[in-house]
Amino acid sequence: MNKAFVKEPDGDEDEEALAPGLRLPAGSKNYMTRRGYDALRAELDQLVRFERPKLVETVAWAAGNGDRSENGDYIYGKKRLREIDRRIRFLIKRIENAEVVDPERQQGLEQVFFGATVCFCDLETGEEQTLQIVGVDEADASQGRISWISPLARAVLKSRAGEVVRFQSPAGPRELEIVDIAYV
Repeated sequence: MNKAFVKEPDGDEDEEALAPGLRLPAGSKNYMTRRGYDALRAELDQLVRFERPKLVETVAWAAGNGDRSENGDYIYGKKRLREIDRRIRFLIKRIENAEVVDPERQQGLEQVFFGATVCFCDLETGEEQTLQIVGVDEADASQGRISWISPLARAVLKSRAGEVVRFQSPAGPRELEIVDIAYV
């Protein structure tokens, strides 16, 4: 089929299709921890070495069964293959642009920088919380990891233990006191 009839993104459009939280600021590097980098490499390896070849085999088998227009295995397989290929392109791009930062080698350990694990206290509620500042691709708030481009991370960057930081959260303005900073 001619590519003109296939609604599939070309190259950089993959980045535009991302959720706003996964987009990197223009001109910035793709900082990530070693753990995040290894996770992307493992996902890429899984897709290239196992999932894609298995799916290609299934699509080839389905194509050999005759009429492709009503062949669910073939139609679904081709769609899934496009999704896998899109994800592979995305992962390759992210890995190529990655700048791995080892939090343990960070200088200026008394300040909050990329990779820091920050314990802070919400001055309004008195609630303490601990979060690690990580790369965009490895952020997972439920695991206590936030992206370095998130409003909270940007607010606490370069602060020191004992400082009070103000930032605009979705629930309104908040004040946080930095309790502890660690690089693990």
